[in-house]
Amino acid sequence: MSFMTFVSIAGLVLGVAVLVIVMSVMNGFDRELKERVLGVLPQGIIFTEGEFRNWRGVAKRIATHPEVLAAAPFSEGGGLLVAGGTIAGVSFFGIEPEAEAKVSIIGNYFLTGNLSLLQPGSFQLAMGSVLAKKLSVTVGEKVTLVLPDAQLSLAGPIPRSKRFEVSGIFEVGSDADKNQILINLLDALALKRQSHVNAIRIDTADLFQAPRVLREVVASMDRNDLFGVSWMRRHGNLYDAIQMQKSTLFLLLLMLIAVAAFNVVSNLVMVVNEKKPDIAILRTMGAGTGEIRSIFVMHGLLIGAIGISLGLLLGVVIANYITAVYMSIEAFFKLGLMDEYFIHYLPAEILLSDLLLIGSVSLAICLVVTIYPATLAARSDPIEALQYE
Repeated sequence: MSFMTFVSIAGLVLGVAVLVIVMSVMNGFDRELKERVLGVLPQGIIFTEGEFRNWRGVAKRIATHPEVLAAAPFSEGGGLLVAGGTIAGVSFFGIEPEAEAKVSIIGNYFLTGNLSLLQPGSFQLAMGSVLAKKLSVTVGEKVTLVLPDAQLSLAGPIPRSKRFEVSGIFEVGSDADKNQILINLLDALALKRQSHVNAIRIDTADLFQAPRVLREVVASMDRNDLFGVSWMRRHGNLYDAIQMQKSTLFLLLLMLIAVAAFNVVSNLVMVVNEKKPDIAILRTMGAGTGEIRSIFVMHGLLIGAIGISLGLLLGVVIANYITAVYMSIEAFFKLGLMDEYFIHYLPAEILLSDLLLIGSVSLAICLVVTIYPATLAARSDPIEALQYE
């Protein structure tokens, strides 16, 4: 009986701990997506079919919306970055350093250099650490940006290219480290042969309200050539995937706890069979079926509460250290397990609401599975149990 009780508790401990760890990791991905990835990428962009000839005045007008924290000019494009015979596909973002610092957190993740070095006409750029490692370049070295825009010459079409000097390297811990470079806004406009800004990005108080805020801002501008694109349209599939995986994994891992709860059933059935004489004595002393049932329900709940409490504790401890453990294993074996994800490490965030949900649902499962053996004990016949005693 002691062994069966131990097995019952151990099963619940493992099931609850695994559920806590998985939910914490999914919460970590959710947090990193909102704070890190979307802190670097635009929450919303207002494009125009024409030009913003006075982007500062337009940005100031946009920022008057009560839910817009800041606005900054924005220009983006794609190309190939060449250094020492190595080629990498990149996305370049033209920014105004002072304004960009108000709408993006990327300035907080520079390993060397800073945004202020991206001065107009300097043709300097900042790149992600993974991209810099791939191209084997450091600060001060020259790279060539090749654009998908060919110039016609006597020898035929020649791709347009421009030499840049690396002035900064940043490490956000997301895909931005692999394929993103930052250049000055005026340099980007010169590369794209534009005279004025045609896009302004905004930072909102609540990123989940970005589509509504964009609609309201565009409607307030009194221009027919504007349209807004939120992060949900450009990158919303990432967030939807995390939410779907979190819900699915929660339901699947609850099945693991349900399986562990069957050990509680088997344990209680064995207790009932062993304690039938004691049950019969209690019945002859006047105990009712409800009192007998409650005894075994409480016994099952006690086993469940012990297992769930230990499982929650174990899960919290492991979740607290799982990021450091993963980073140590990754650094030692160089497995690169997270290289294909938008976050290149294993984040974790423990939420009290998740712990309460896991604990209450698990305890409810234990309560349900104790009903049958408790009812079996309450229905036992005292005469049959005592006739051989």
